[in-house]
Amino acid sequence: MRLAIMQPYFFPYLGYYSLIKKTDKFILFDTVQYIRHGWIERNRILKPAEGWQYVAVPLEKKSFGTLIHELTIKNTEDWKEKLFRQLEHYRKRAPFYRETVRVIEDSLRINTNSIVMLNENILKTTCQYFQIPLNISIYSGMNLTVGEVTHPGEWALQISKAHNAKEYLNPIGGMEIFRPDQFADAGIELRFLENNLKPYSQRRPIFEAGLSIIDVMMFNNIESIVTLIDDVTVLPHEASVSR
Repeated sequence: MRLAIMQPYFFPYLGYYSLIKKTDKFILFDTVQYIRHGWIERNRILKPAEGWQYVAVPLEKKSFGTLIHELTIKNTEDWKEKLFRQLEHYRKRAPFYRETVRVIEDSLRINTNSIVMLNENILKTTCQYFQIPLNISIYSGMNLTVGEVTHPGEWALQISKAHNAKEYLNPIGGMEIFRPDQFADAGIELRFLENNLKPYSQRRPIFEAGLSIIDVMMFNNIESIVTLIDDVTVLPHEASVSR
């Protein structure tokens, strides 16, 4: 089994879906401290004229040290309506505006104040739209018994061992937190995913890279989206280091 673990992102970037598609089981890791200004409750889309803007979910104020699974959505604010207003400018230039809005509506049609549950539902709905299989679990609800963790990269090792996984896959950008000898000693192959993330037409002069999957859906049909998702290289740790 090939396993991957990521924090629960809000309408994540394209490479997040590449990781999902390349794994047999995907775990949303939500028992670590929430860091403000990350991707848990926000992501980026195009602005009407040029550049990008954030779309976000408001969260109730929490004290320092709050864990991700303890975060609650501030549903007293009409944040969904604001989000859809921010998307309206796509109507003029995006060929798949209507399809994308329907997917977003389905993604947000969940009665919860948990940002983790919301983000899980977003992944389920978008993966269904892309016709990508998704075997997903939320770590805080798994009641999994794992070994001692002494550094950040060891969470992946211990969770992989608890699942009898033969391979662990991670985005190449997080390579430095892992100790490959520990994985080798456990008989687990440590590999890294490198996305090409090629530009697609956004119907404007300058391409804005690294946006939410929302932007990808606006300008691409399902076949093209899956092609972009599949445009990756899976590297063993040794090859990753040499790059």
